Amino acid sequence: MTVGRIIEGPDCVAEGAAWLAARDARFAAALAETGPLPLRRKPEGFAQLLSAIVSQQVSTASAAAIWGRMEAAGLTTPPAILAAGEDGLRGAGLSRQKIRYALALSEAGVDFDALRAKPDEVVIADLVALPGIGRWTAEIYAMFSLGRADVFAPGDLALREAARVLFDLGARPSERALREMAGDWSPWRGVAARLLWAYYRVVKQREGVR
Repeated sequence: MTVGRIIEGPDCVAEGAAWLAARDARFAAALAETGPLPLRRKPEGFAQLLSAIVSQQVSTASAAAIWGRMEAAGLTTPPAILAAGEDGLRGAGLSRQKIRYALALSEAGVDFDALRAKPDEVVIADLVALPGIGRWTAEIYAMFSLGRADVFAPGDLALREAARVLFDLGARPSERALREMAGDWSPWRGVAARLLWAYYRVVKQREGVR
């Protein structure tokens, strides 16, 4: 098992977008509406994984507001999280469940450098083994922080809704159905996600992901 293609910069995203547009005319039509796709690369490490936990099951606006409070309070490192404890994290806006997850992540001692050298499915499995890290969170981290070009997050509601509209489906596809659809978009499933998020922004006039 080896690490696949890494999205390093805008040229990589453009290459993937061109491949998808050539493969499916509906992607080409969506790309004509969205224009060039965003890179969406983020730093690696504890803070980004914690930010992904904050984003779970809340709107992008709510997630951004909570994360902004946490950054302002310096709650972005394991020592700071552990020192703040439940009361400090509650004051920043975290739910009881996310407080538990934040504390568990702070105690886990994740080797983020080691993740960089692992294949996609191993990265996801390692992260999902942590309390509070579901597959969506692991896939978002792999896509944005590690730049994995062929990782997709079919559990994401914005991706599922964008797929419903773009592919003229009768109903929003299930996570399983969208994962199966995305098989045709390999080895650029991470760019397909970027395209669908951008398309969601066009058709819904709001962001689908932070």
